[in-house]
Amino acid sequence: MVIFDGFCNLCNGTVQFIIMRDREKKFSFATFQSDAGQDILKQNGLSPTDQSTVVYVRKGHVFIKSKAVLMILRDLGCCWNFFYILIIIPPIIRDLLYELIAKYRYRLFGKRMSCIVPTMEIMDRFIN
Repeated sequence: MVIFDGFCNLCNGTVQFIIMRDREKKFSFATFQSDAGQDILKQNGLSPTDQSTVVYVRKGHVFIKSKAVLMILRDLGCCWNFFYILIIIPPIIRDLLYELIAKYRYRLFGKRMSCIVPTMEIMDRFIN
């Protein structure tokens, strides 16, 4: 389960990137703004109001920030798991870069006026 900011263009682009490469349909999605997203955050001890990070919940483990991105890429398989080697960079450095991008994501990539509305082809991948 990937939980993301439904208003963020960068986040929506990332979700589209995952969907296009996830041939096995391993990933499901929820926005921070959805009831399902809020429930999952609360169940895992995360703040439902902090929407500055992607959250990846896999087999009972919760990953945030750069670790979430690296785990998603690893789980996508194929050539994308090659990027998991970046895990050797200390988390403080990886997360500093992640937080910098997250802080300016609306300014750099824009913001939607409403959350993404999935098409019929991918509707079953989204949990509301």
